[in-house]
Amino acid sequence: MSGLKKLVEQIKTAARDAAEARLAEARRQAEGITHEAEERARQESDIILQEANEKASDIIERAKSSADLQKRRAILSAKQRIIEEIMNKTMDTLKSLPDEEYFDLILKMVSSYAQPQNGQIIFSKRDMERLPADFEQQLNQAIKSRGGSLTISSANRPIDGGFVLVYGDIEENCTFAAIFSSKHDILQDKVHEFLFA
Repeated sequence: MSGLKKLVEQIKTAARDAAEARLAEARRQAEGITHEAEERARQESDIILQEANEKASDIIERAKSSADLQKRRAILSAKQRIIEEIMNKTMDTLKSLPDEEYFDLILKMVSSYAQPQNGQIIFSKRDMERLPADFEQQLNQAIKSRGGSLTISSANRPIDGGFVLVYGDIEENCTFAAIFSSKHDILQDKVHEFLFA
């Protein structure tokens, strides 16, 4: 029996050694699988993190760009409001000039707009009431070099500063509002250049 016991012991030992070897191999394989899985997870997490960072950077850039655009629009809007206010105040200032300065301005304007023919000039009721006594003579003296003449019409128009020139059936609106309107872009550019250049 002692030989049989020995044989059984050898078989048990061999089986135990084989089992331990297989178990050790299985552990090594499990560690390799775990290591590979951890490495894949780390790589995937790095990719996800990089993509998230890129998306975040893109969102930040778009937000900055949008904020810059809104800022530029707000500044432009504020500048336009300031320019419009200045233009409106300028027109109000022209309308409220003292009589002498106002009619000196009218003479300069007539010199620019008069045609080389005979016509009439029409004012507002307010301007008719404050016309200098010899204004028609002053008008004709101012436009003498242009080769025409003007008579002051007894009619008046509901205008707020400036005048209307009439040559036959043709009227030229030289009111402050009409001149400001027709020269709006040029005036706006000049005011912008003066204020913001």
